[in-house]
Amino acid sequence: MLMLRQPALWGAWMLAILFILVAPHITPGWVLSLVVILFSCILFLIPETHYASISLIIIAALYGTGWLPLFIFLSTVAIMVTGELAFRTIGESSYGYVAYTLAGIVSSFVVMLYLGHIVPLIALLGIIVAVMLKSALMKRTDLLLIEGLGVAMTMYFFDQLHYQVELDLLLLAVIMALAFGIIAKKLGAADMSGLFSGALLGVILVVFADVRWFFIMLLFFVMGSVATKYKYREKAASGSAQAHGGVRGYFNVFANGLVGVSAAILFGLTRHPMFTAMYLGAVATAAADTVAGEIGMTCSTPFLITTGERVSIGTNGGVTAIGEIAGLVASFAIVALALIMEVSSLPMMLICGISGFLGTNVDSLIGATIENRGLIGNAGTNLLATLFGGLFAMLFFIV
Repeated sequence: MLMLRQPALWGAWMLAILFILVAPHITPGWVLSLVVILFSCILFLIPETHYASISLIIIAALYGTGWLPLFIFLSTVAIMVTGELAFRTIGESSYGYVAYTLAGIVSSFVVMLYLGHIVPLIALLGIIVAVMLKSALMKRTDLLLIEGLGVAMTMYFFDQLHYQVELDLLLLAVIMALAFGIIAKKLGAADMSGLFSGALLGVILVVFADVRWFFIMLLFFVMGSVATKYKYREKAASGSAQAHGGVRGYFNVFANGLVGVSAAILFGLTRHPMFTAMYLGAVATAAADTVAGEIGMTCSTPFLITTGERVSIGTNGGVTAIGEIAGLVASFAIVALALIMEVSSLPMMLICGISGFLGTNVDSLIGATIENRGLIGNAGTNLLATLFGGLFAMLFFIV
């Protein structure tokens, strides 16, 4: 019955299997690339396959020119086709995303076994990105194009790092990160895209840095969620509350976590303490900014950080005395946990705590001078503020 309802998708799946089986035997690589490109041009003529065809053409061209390894090319095809088949078979639901994930894991690992090139970290990161993009961009017509390129580029990036990880640590990272994401979604603190983007960041933190780094990020998330829920009805009535009931999506996750996770990758590659400081400064900034904004707007009328004039609640760049104190406490809560878990030294704790407090005020400054003019959004403001907090802390430990 499923075959009757989805003959084209099942046909694509069988073609993908055939293609994966013969691909390693077609040399040189540009010949296989040319065949795929020609086939994709024909596929482009079929309705509703335009973006999938373009994705295949680009990925095949990258393989044919030597930029993309064969295992990434074939793994991307396997993840996309098998995952899509599993998702559409189950339907758009939590179970559909589980089916996509499992199908992607099985298919990518079968491909790697077939090629004799097994790299679990790269495969799992590619799969998480695929599911994250699907959950975030579900309603976009160009989803398959973005999804395919996102998976291939993610796998290529981490393959180029040549970073080795033990399988037991990788499994621990996946279990912890997914458990965190699922709990956050169940509690209404994250949507599906937030679940998978948070899981992606969690896996990277554990694998490249340490489990303790994950707990530090977890503390930020908990503090931010509690602060967001604090007097939410009151904030909603004034029009200053977070949208969607404070549920975090992928935009919020990456805006606050991208600098920190970049620091974790750099630390994993170099083991230099300056990247520990960068991580703590960035996370402390994110925590301070979130808590300061959410708590401060419920206590008094804010004043604009650039002029000192009173502004309405929720105005970008508006700060309050209570908010400043709350931000300072949140910043030092992050670095205190790092000190307790022996991630940082006392001097690093003090510097990173101050960096977080300065970072949240930089956020307000950017909001007042740039965001209020419509030149940047809230996510961009958060990203720049965490970048400042991270780099400011890092400067003290460049030796």
